[in-house]
Amino acid sequence: MDKLDFSGIEVSSQELVVALQRDGRRKDLKTFPNTAAGHQALIRHLSCPGRTVRAVLESTGLYGLDLALALRRAGIEVMVANPRAVRHFAQALMQGSKNDRLDAWVLLEFAARMPFQAWQPPATPALQLHALARRLQALTEMQTAEKCRRDALPATQTTPPALRRDLERSLRSHRRAIARLSGEALKIIESHPDLKLHFDLLVSAHGSIAGTSAIQILAELAVLSPDFDVRQWVASAGLDPRECSSGSSLRKKARISEAGNAHLRRALYMPALVAIRHQPQLRAFYQHLRAQNKPKMVALIAVMRKLLHAIYGMFKHQQPFDGSKVYRLSEISTGAAA
Repeated sequence: MDKLDFSGIEVSSQELVVALQRDGRRKDLKTFPNTAAGHQALIRHLSCPGRTVRAVLESTGLYGLDLALALRRAGIEVMVANPRAVRHFAQALMQGSKNDRLDAWVLLEFAARMPFQAWQPPATPALQLHALARRLQALTEMQTAEKCRRDALPATQTTPPALRRDLERSLRSHRRAIARLSGEALKIIESHPDLKLHFDLLVSAHGSIAGTSAIQILAELAVLSPDFDVRQWVASAGLDPRECSSGSSLRKKARISEAGNAHLRRALYMPALVAIRHQPQLRAFYQHLRAQNKPKMVALIAVMRKLLHAIYGMFKHQQPFDGSKVYRLSEISTGAAA
């Protein structure tokens, strides 16, 4: 059986800071450029005949993706850790300072002490869809900001006409870019059978999920591990409840952890908002929670979680949305939650 080594890799846009522990001893920190050539040099640094290396890096978006793929192809075991989990681990180590070198040592300790969960790379079409959806989200936010600026122009008569023309030109540019990238996303979905099936299932949820939201939701779910169960989906979205109580003196209200993917939560928010108006079962579920004096946002988050459960069931059983399986309208009279 191969001997086990551990490595922590702090990823930035330009460089990689690497901590390595071999035979229980820490090696000197090494720095490599975050390029294809730097990845190969890093692999040579970590590799050793008769030894297995477990490397941990944080989930830092695109900066670490190519590195994780290269490490996995080279036979190095890779874990992409949740940044919040790493931060809490550093606090447990009484690590108050923060810089790239210290972060690499923290990740090394995380690799050596914490349960290891091997990273499973998503398929290339899923990664491409994910990148397009993130860009679409950014463009939509920029478009919304520009609309707010344009709508505020009549508030003063001192606004020059050139400013209005510039904002209108910017909005047209954003609309064209959103339409173009949405078309590219749909091409990827159409060319990949699994993505096409899941997209069709999502848009079958009439009264809650439309095409734009379906692209956003599918892009975030497609990069999750296929082995995840529904609880792991909920945790990945940060919609799992977090209790804070101790003895009889500390009794804080439970709230969602928000430790997961904020993009997935954002993608579920608008469909949930639409559903409580137009989808009978989810509207009834929301009204049931409000009748129990639940705050509006708490009830809406519960609808988001319920919708995510429904999507999981749709994907698992390859069946279109069925509101009766989400919440029975008869439960209003019995007062029982689905």
